[in-house]
Amino acid sequence: MSASQYSQTIADIFGADISAAVPAPLPPLPRTDGLLAAGAASIGLTSDQLGQLHQAATAIASKVVDESHREFLVPCKPQSLKAADAECATEFISSTGRLLYRKPLPEARVKELVDIAGHTADDLKDFYAGLGTALEGMLISPEMLFVVDVAEPDPDHKGRQRLDAYSLASRLSFFLWNSAPDDELLRAAESGELQTKKGRERIVDEMLKSARLEHGVRAFFEDLFEFEKFNSLAKDAMAYPAVTGSTLADAREQTLRTIVDHLITRNEDYRDLYTSRKTFMSMNLAAIYEVPASDGWVPYEFPEGSSRAGLLTQVSFLASHAHPARSSPTLRGKALRELVLCQKVPPPPPNVDFSLLEDPDASLKTARERLAVHASNPSCAGCHLITDPMGLALENFDGAGRFRETEDGAALDTSGDLDGTEFTNVDGLNEALRDHPMLPSCIVNRMYSFGVGGPVSMSRDRQILAYLKDQFIKDGYKLPDLLREIALSAAFSQVREPKAPKPDTTLASSAPAAVEHADPHTR
Repeated sequence: MSASQYSQTIADIFGADISAAVPAPLPPLPRTDGLLAAGAASIGLTSDQLGQLHQAATAIASKVVDESHREFLVPCKPQSLKAADAECATEFISSTGRLLYRKPLPEARVKELVDIAGHTADDLKDFYAGLGTALEGMLISPEMLFVVDVAEPDPDHKGRQRLDAYSLASRLSFFLWNSAPDDELLRAAESGELQTKKGRERIVDEMLKSARLEHGVRAFFEDLFEFEKFNSLAKDAMAYPAVTGSTLADAREQTLRTIVDHLITRNEDYRDLYTSRKTFMSMNLAAIYEVPASDGWVPYEFPEGSSRAGLLTQVSFLASHAHPARSSPTLRGKALRELVLCQKVPPPPPNVDFSLLEDPDASLKTARERLAVHASNPSCAGCHLITDPMGLALENFDGAGRFRETEDGAALDTSGDLDGTEFTNVDGLNEALRDHPMLPSCIVNRMYSFGVGGPVSMSRDRQILAYLKDQFIKDGYKLPDLLREIALSAAFSQVREPKAPKPDTTLASSAPAAVEHADPHTR
């Protein structure tokens, strides 16, 4: 599972305070086909990372059984605080292990863990120390850390395989909630209801109504917009003294709040995220946006005539796709192409001379002038033609996202075009992006990939992606409807055929046999 899924799972099972106290120890994921979530299908663990996981498990287990948490996290009281109690240990291990492993624990495994708890309790004369040791073992188990898709014959399609009920419950929960299944979802898997059409529809509809849906939506858009960059993002203090770490953290949060409010709370058209003036404002951001400040987060709407409209004009996009001390039309245009339209921009050729950009001629006042000279190199021109016309439309915003009308005293020309649609300013860019045919295609492709936990293949997934896009358009570009269509689609619950996968020795060495023989579509 991803680091955010790990943290959210711990929060949902044991409480947000315990999750927040222990940073997720999982390794960074490789970004694959535009998503970190897709890269989880091929990740492994090193010995050092296993050590970090063990340390985190120890810290979490000790908090769960300490005096301030045991009263409401352990569902029974031992007969003695200084000795083993198999009955109480069995109750805790069975109920907690079912949530951590996302399925009931086999009796043999429960007995093994109860024995571990008992031996430790007797040795240390402390029942809760023994319980903590058993919990620590569950937390470092591959069955908890790896999301394994287990296959079974599909009774409705002879010769095909589908996910078993517990694997389907996990896929649904990590997709919609970014966390492990709760008790109700596991009971639906146990009863078989989840594998029926009517039952699955009921369960998915309930999941979409849950407050936990916000966790899944946030996780997806954090991944889509590469918000992991904020963990190391910083601005030059000389160029932008008002931009602190708190400012950048609020910029990230502003965009996520805007997305959740627009797509979930108000259930608006996805495309309007790129033109809407409604957002949220904090005191840290008010100075950058030059608007009145208020304590805490408050709803805010930029007035008509303002250059602020849509996600592209929010500080999160503008600051994260710029240099530490200046803006970058190329980085912003590249991000727009790759993150929002799913179009790959080739890397720059080797040995490119960047001197005109890094140490420009003083006579070249604006980025447009400098890029025009730089792009005169034939080897650079092709890529710049697909990035710079959009990025230059955002030049009214400096590298920190602050509005400006000039650069180095020269007036800014923010005209451009997006694949044949011409515009004169950022409002025109926003409208062109909103109406771009690749905008809905991109969100559908990325959302489906996020849901199934691996990159899409046009040879394998073309039909389902085309169907989902058509339904998304028919439903008015509403995200909850798209989530429902994906979750209820036959493709979502079926096993994807492998394409001669190469063995992953790192994964095989740290995972149980079930991982090696289960469906290779393991996240």
